[in-house]
Amino acid sequence: MSQTPIPQTPCAPRLRVAGHFGELVQGRIGPHGPLALISLPCPALWVECSADGPEHETLIGPNRFAALCRALNVPIPGKRPTLTATMPPGGGAGSSTAGLVALARSMGFSGTPRELARICAQIEGASDPLMFANAERLLFAPREGRVLETLPALPRFDVVGGFFGPVQRTDPVDLAFPDIADLLTTWRNIMDLPTMAALASTSAQRTLALRGPRGDPTERLALDLGALGWMIAHTGNARGLIFRPGAVPGATKDRLRDAGFDGVLTFSAGGTV
Repeated sequence: MSQTPIPQTPCAPRLRVAGHFGELVQGRIGPHGPLALISLPCPALWVECSADGPEHETLIGPNRFAALCRALNVPIPGKRPTLTATMPPGGGAGSSTAGLVALARSMGFSGTPRELARICAQIEGASDPLMFANAERLLFAPREGRVLETLPALPRFDVVGGFFGPVQRTDPVDLAFPDIADLLTTWRNIMDLPTMAALASTSAQRTLALRGPRGDPTERLALDLGALGWMIAHTGNARGLIFRPGAVPGATKDRLRDAGFDGVLTFSAGGTV
């Protein structure tokens, strides 16, 4: 008896999912509350799905790919698509989530972003909110893959950043983060840019004080270069300086490279407030 052939994955020639660049805020809501974050989407970093490419790539391994196919209720294809990432794994820029989102969409996922977030968290044990538009406006529970709250629109700002120090992959059972309940209370009632930058800086300071690494130069660079504030990947090594739009000093990228930053980049974020 002949078998029905397994269909090839219908991946678009170039299906791209943007990553993020760390978090503006991340921590526990209260000493024993859920872990929550406000992600910073980054159009300069992305994962691309291609129908044609090398037979082996390591961004999403075979076990996770099989788990995704089961969650989507689709057969495992004879040849899986290739994923290409412009961000380092473990850098805190969402390569794993972006890879899963790209694969799911390539295989015809047509559900809601909330459904896809739950699937990603189920497979990885954690998820970034990269499947949502305007993710910077979401208070998101990454271990649950769940939106907790919609927040005010952000003001427009520019970021200059890169990757400093050792990479760190997300551990789904790691909840050793500082309390951010007070930061969220203020966040809900601003949005002027200096306050936003100050809150992001405070969240970064708290996480580095608790988790390290020590000797991080990002805060010093922010002060030296006149940035309004700074931010980090609270798990990972992405680091960024926050400036008013058009106010980035010309030597900023060179200063970051001289300080040991890799993959230095610039991008604009926020809205029109």
